[in-house]
Amino acid sequence: MRHFDTSFVAPLILSEAASERVAGFLETLPPDELAVSHWTRVEFSSLLAREVRMGGLSADAARAADARFETMIGESFAVLLPGRADFDLARAFLGRFETGLRAGDALHLAIAANRGAAALYSLDRQLIEAGRQLGVPAGAGIALQSHGPPHGA
Repeated sequence: MRHFDTSFVAPLILSEAASERVAGFLETLPPDELAVSHWTRVEFSSLLAREVRMGGLSADAARAADARFETMIGESFAVLLPGRADFDLARAFLGRFETGLRAGDALHLAIAANRGAAALYSLDRQLIEAGRQLGVPAGAGIALQSHGPPHGA
């Protein structure tokens, strides 16, 4: 199983510099190994809400993006339900202060770790580095740009 965080799948719906590279990378992977969590769905909705608040998307465009996202997830990814063990491990990960983790990223790492994911893919450098510090196989899968964080980060 290969787990993907929100920053990795958002460019499949919202146009970003990484959109083509993300889509190309996913095409190289076995489709039956792709997974996200219900937390990813919540984060994507939060991303859309933020874009509407900041004027980056209209409400109608956000609703359309959300519908495309839900269709894509339903057709292409297994959706994992976080459980108590995931929240407990995320909490333990957050106790490793040197990682600089945020709650949502700790939950992504915990879900991947608890399910023995072959990899957790993210475009968030801090999450990737924290994963490495915590022994969770994390990476970008694609070359990252040198500028600021992607959507969802």
